[in-house]
Amino acid sequence: MDFDGKTAIVTGAARGIGRGIALELARRGSNVVIADVDEESAREVVAEIRAGGTMANYCETDVTQQWSTDEMVEAALEGYGQLDVLVNNAGIGGAPGFTTRRTPNVDDWQATFDVNVYGIVNGIQSVEKYMIDRGYGKIVNIASVAGRVGRPGFASYGASKAAAINVSQAWAFKLAPHGVNVNAVCPGLIWTPLWQSIGEWRGSTDEQYTGMTPRQVFQRSVSDIVPLGREQTAEDVGNAVAFLASDRARSITGQALNVDGGIRMN
Repeated sequence: MDFDGKTAIVTGAARGIGRGIALELARRGSNVVIADVDEESAREVVAEIRAGGTMANYCETDVTQQWSTDEMVEAALEGYGQLDVLVNNAGIGGAPGFTTRRTPNVDDWQATFDVNVYGIVNGIQSVEKYMIDRGYGKIVNIASVAGRVGRPGFASYGASKAAAINVSQAWAFKLAPHGVNVNAVCPGLIWTPLWQSIGEWRGSTDEQYTGMTPRQVFQRSVSDIVPLGREQTAEDVGNAVAFLASDRARSITGQALNVDGGIRMN
């Protein structure tokens, strides 16, 4: 999967899964635009990519605002002359304090849909005209295994990720006649700042996790629900994204690929 000479945008790439995706695409030769609101962390990723011999730039981007994703695409085109791949990765679990609530409140619903759904829509709408005119493009949206089946607790997050899958399929139909592939990736259990917050909350409120560190809570969850018995990593997701963004996946569109160790087998 050769990405030499290609350019990719990865939203929410300052940390976690997005960082892993950006590093993997860069490792394969792609120029990468790190689009995020966290400038300090994003610039650290840019420096890491450049140290490996690949070009990278930071673009301050708020995916909830269409004008911001428009500027993101313009920055990529001005900086590199073309745009081949858009990875809509930016996502949140809820409004501030969401891990302390057993049931999501209205702010959680609004926040998750603003970023996890409208953020994808904004990104696609900003890039689709360019890709249609060019007759080529790869769009990969990061959903979640949580979007595969409804569960109580973080219902707003799961619903937003289900919507992300549906949005991916809708645009896959729309853009297929123009040579643009649109797919989603559904990660499983990955140790991220989000999971650390969840682990802290469960450790302090659920008797079965009493005395456990957030990491131990996470590992217990992996043991309980992942058939392969191991956690997934940002690199795992990066490899899946790189495949879907490559020409080896030219006949794949409208799919949601589970990268979850077998949690959902469909």
